[in-house]
Amino acid sequence: MAYTDIDDPSAYFQNLIYNGNTSSNRALTFDGNSNLQPDFSWVKCRSNATNHQLIDSVRGVTKQLNSNLSNAETTDSTLFKSFDTNGITVGGGGTINDNGRTFASWNWKAGTSFTNDASATGIGSIDSTGSVNTTSGFSIITYTGTGSAATVAHGLGVAPKMIINRTISASKDWITYHASLGATKFVELNTTDAAATSSDKFNNTEPTSTVFSIESSSQNNTSGGTCLAYIFAEKKGYSKFFSYEGNSNVNGSYIHLGFSAAFIMVKPVDAADNWVMFDNKRLGFNSSTSPYNFAGANNSNVETTDTGQIDITSSGFKIRNSGGTVNKSSTYIGMAFAASPFVTSSGIPNTAK
Repeated sequence: MAYTDIDDPSAYFQNLIYNGNTSSNRALTFDGNSNLQPDFSWVKCRSNATNHQLIDSVRGVTKQLNSNLSNAETTDSTLFKSFDTNGITVGGGGTINDNGRTFASWNWKAGTSFTNDASATGIGSIDSTGSVNTTSGFSIITYTGTGSAATVAHGLGVAPKMIINRTISASKDWITYHASLGATKFVELNTTDAAATSSDKFNNTEPTSTVFSIESSSQNNTSGGTCLAYIFAEKKGYSKFFSYEGNSNVNGSYIHLGFSAAFIMVKPVDAADNWVMFDNKRLGFNSSTSPYNFAGANNSNVETTDTGQIDITSSGFKIRNSGGTVNKSSTYIGMAFAASPFVTSSGIPNTAK
């Protein structure tokens, strides 16, 4: 029996907390067990109301998108400089390195160049390119939209559980597929909107081990437009894409992940509310009086500090709030990535945190 697919999650995902200093070439080093050269960095200022910055190696480090906005991709060579052997280098821009501000960065590795010529391989109906990591189940894929039904190769070899997808060459929303909702529904990363039903986003077709489907929506398939997808497959002991039922009670749901989480993001899907982001570097110790710092992926707000939201355990997390954003009487979806698996691949339990 395999307890985990990945014994050291820090080889594929790491959090980073840093204080800004406006240096134009500031190298920031990760502190995980393994070196990590990321391909996707998501950065947010904790102490000032600024936009989230999403940078990846496929589009290039001068290209920025914002999870809280529908704006088209922008170019700025001053914000982000490079993905390094074990960290990132940032510029002196205010949204990423402002003096006296604190920042959080969440970083994923893809790593292997990917090109799919659909006519040559017979996989998908349109060409796609990007970066893929089949071990960690993450790919960054770009394609040119057709404005009509199409299939796009993702390179993961297993069916994805979550796809964050949009046209980036024009102002469009972040259309998000989650396996718990199915391909007939979608949510938007940049809004508080509840899940909606539509056939024009993912063509009512579940992703397969080779492709995901798109339809006529200009949000993720503008004819002639450049489109982007961040695609995640589940890996035992490393990543989990889940749902739970809120109960508006301090004794909320326990969500079993199979690991102690480094990163968690949740959203209610039958009610309008924020996407809430937690991580193990910004959380206090698990208690009803410790501060819990969390950000909203869909807004530019200053980080919120609260008490008793969640407890992160060695194998999952427990909802401790009687309401708020994480425990309304609603269905929630979420994603989580590991700090350490509950049990290693050799069957040895990790120490509970």
